Amino acid sequence: MAAKPSESGRLKVIVIQGKNLVIRDFRSSDPYVVVKLGKQKAKTKVIKSNLNPVWNEELTFKIGAEPTGLLNLEVFDKDLFKRDDRMGRASINLQPMQSASRLSKILRMSTGETTLRKVVPGRDDCVSEEYSIRCIDGEVVQDVWLRLGGVESGEIQVRMKYVEEQMNLE
Repeated sequence: MAAKPSESGRLKVIVIQGKNLVIRDFRSSDPYVVVKLGKQKAKTKVIKSNLNPVWNEELTFKIGAEPTGLLNLEVFDKDLFKRDDRMGRASINLQPMQSASRLSKILRMSTGETTLRKVVPGRDDCVSEEYSIRCIDGEVVQDVWLRLGGVESGEIQVRMKYVEEQMNLE
């Protein structure tokens, strides 16, 4: 019986920074970000007393052959003696990135930088402005600012890299 190829890959989410986050302590907040993809969950380190934190932290998620829906992000304020306070949430639809990845594969892009697709903000996500999905040296990349919902203010900047892997199933 011949081996059957199966698509899978990794989604690298680089949580870059936050901007104008809400105050949840006396004068500031101690923010961190929880990122969820399906049942997978990861979080950034806590940045003490900062409403414009810089994390520059990479979190990696496994992706199967089936299309993946939304990437969910939630910002919290770390507290020592009580439950951590919510500082807002955001989500982004991963379908445009997955279709751009298929396009890069069809076009056999492996070197240089090419814009694969421009995406306008949609109803199902928290994107604050139009962005591009690019292929950079074989990796599909998108940089985006996400507006935080459920709070007065705040945005987070993330970079996502989709890396497909080819596997053989016997």
